[in-house]
Amino acid sequence: MTITTDAETATTRMTDTGLLILRIATGATMLQAGLIKAFDFGTAVGFMESSGWRFPAFGAFMVTAAETLGGIGLLLGALTPLAACAVIGAMVDAWAVNVSADAFWSQPFNVPFLAAFAAAALLFTGAGAFSVDHRVFGRSKVSAKAAVGLLVIGVAAAVVTWIALNGTNPIHVTSPTG
Repeated sequence: MTITTDAETATTRMTDTGLLILRIATGATMLQAGLIKAFDFGTAVGFMESSGWRFPAFGAFMVTAAETLGGIGLLLGALTPLAACAVIGAMVDAWAVNVSADAFWSQPFNVPFLAAFAAAALLFTGAGAFSVDHRVFGRSKVSAKAAVGLLVIGVAAAVVTWIALNGTNPIHVTSPTG
């Protein structure tokens, strides 16, 4: 029999509350980004087309779906590991858009960068007790191996998507010429 103290219970509640706040902030940010693209899809397609992306409608659909569904998942704490993986993939590519025209270190770390790291934090910590995952599945996080695997999948999906649809390497030590 395990005996928990009031201090341990309070610490757990504080952690779960912190995870809830992080999920709401990250999920709402991603949901807003996805819905902006969904309600003005032509602009998202046009941006990708003007940036030289192949299959711009497909690319815009993928990012819109990842941001919208990932945002909903994080917001509710539903299928959090998969939602975090989708957000990581979308945000690595969004960050790459910001740094692809210059040396990667010359641009400030911005919203996509922070959102990707917030999603990665949720991937490793889990959704917390105030989540659909906890209520429905009885647990709010995955194993360390699964978290690392999903992180690698999210980053790999971003890299493969960028190279396949954009055709370039977004990470430059110096400013690209031309």
